[in-house]
Amino acid sequence: MSTQPIVVIGGGFYGCSVAEYLAQQGAEVVLLERAADLLTRASYSNQARLHGGYHYPRSFSTAYRSRLNFERFLREYRPAIADCFTKLYAIARIGSKVSPHQFEFFCRNIDAPLVPASSKLTKLFSPRLISAVYETQEYAFDAAVLRRLLVERLVQSGVKLQLNTTVAAVQSQADGNLAVLDDRGNCHTASYVFNCTYAGLNTIAGILPTRSNLKHEITELALVQLPTELENVSVTVMDGPFFSFMPFPDRGLSTFTHVRYTPHASWLESPESLNAYQVLAAAEARSNFGYMVRDAQRYMPCLNDTRYCDSLFEVKTVLVKNEGDDGRPILFEVDAQQPKIVSMLGSKIDNIYDALAAVQSYFDRP
Repeated sequence: MSTQPIVVIGGGFYGCSVAEYLAQQGAEVVLLERAADLLTRASYSNQARLHGGYHYPRSFSTAYRSRLNFERFLREYRPAIADCFTKLYAIARIGSKVSPHQFEFFCRNIDAPLVPASSKLTKLFSPRLISAVYETQEYAFDAAVLRRLLVERLVQSGVKLQLNTTVAAVQSQADGNLAVLDDRGNCHTASYVFNCTYAGLNTIAGILPTRSNLKHEITELALVQLPTELENVSVTVMDGPFFSFMPFPDRGLSTFTHVRYTPHASWLESPESLNAYQVLAAAEARSNFGYMVRDAQRYMPCLNDTRYCDSLFEVKTVLVKNEGDDGRPILFEVDAQQPKIVSMLGSKIDNIYDALAAVQSYFDRP
């Protein structure tokens, strides 16, 4: 590595983790984040699900990687993990893309713990619409605690953190280094640049657009108080246009999402499309929770007593090529014109280990 610092752009979970990893390898690292704190966007406004693999029966590779990464993440971030709840997966009789038999076979193949739910829990579901209910091993994470842990790790590893700093452009210099220009007129000289800006990957001048097509969605996470019967219970009905609720530890509530009603708008990334965060800022923050819960209570009648509290609206960015199989691989692209610039996109928190392996392979290449 060069004696010049490596600049990581974006202070979400992936940007922080990459910065810490590079510093641990001996590099001088500068982390630039446009917000006033770390983990304030998609790393915070999500289902807070530490995946156990169950969510991806149509993408074996994604599910298998989740199982491999699950225990490691649990060990490394244990203070941020919430596990004092029962996680249920239920299979719908109509409209599901996986049957109970297929789901059981899939879980055996990825070595994911699965047992039939107790009769007390099964009675919470409509037998007319739900064919099977299982107890699984899946946890939630507290994004606020995760932020605290990452700040401690960044400080310990010597990463220089600059908040409230928006990167405007990256330019190649005659000496082979890179000039990272921010909105304050500062120039940060870098040996390498890692672009970890999630929905903003293609918004920085001097970094070529990703070759992989991206899709953006404006999504709503409803925050709710569940009825007494569902205290310390989390449910995912799958695999199709169904719903899920998960603990959201930082607020002491649960997130409520629905495949049909959580996305409020979607579009494909293109040279003509607006900055995704500008689209979000201009969008009307009108909740779809009423639609979500009315559909969900057909499957779980007790959800009629769910109390709506708030909603978090955020941009979700995924790879178009995985729309069909619901896979969630990382994006790791070296800039076609400047090989010292790398753009990275992660869609699941446990994929971070695949991302760090890709970083190491990048520097190990001939």
